[in-house]
Amino acid sequence: MIFRPLASALIALPLLATPLLAHEPSTGPNGGVRVDAGHYHAELVADGTPAVSLYLSDGSDKPVPADGFKANAILVVDGKAQRFSLTPVGGSRLAGTAPVAVPKGVKGAVQLTAPDGSTTQAKY
Repeated sequence: MIFRPLASALIALPLLATPLLAHEPSTGPNGGVRVDAGHYHAELVADGTPAVSLYLSDGSDKPVPADGFKANAILVVDGKAQRFSLTPVGGSRLAGTAPVAVPKGVKGAVQLTAPDGSTTQAKY
């Protein structure tokens, strides 16, 4: 039957296309790495000091006020997980201080809690 392979291909097509819908990490307007985090974009800015910033924007890249958000970062520096919180500091920015200097391009994740209590994760 010719229809069986065709039907299988049509069923599999949405599964193959799904990763294409997600945005790849990119450089954000503040020079950090911007990734998708649920309904938001989250730009992580680290510059080799312990100070870390997270900028929030919506799907159209418009800044989202950070008031009411909270975040917990787990970033891997020199092979060790560094855990610290980020809190709103004005505008669309949350900020925190890591226990060690955090290099640009660091790997890890940030768990973000929105004002309504919903959570999402940004992976770097």
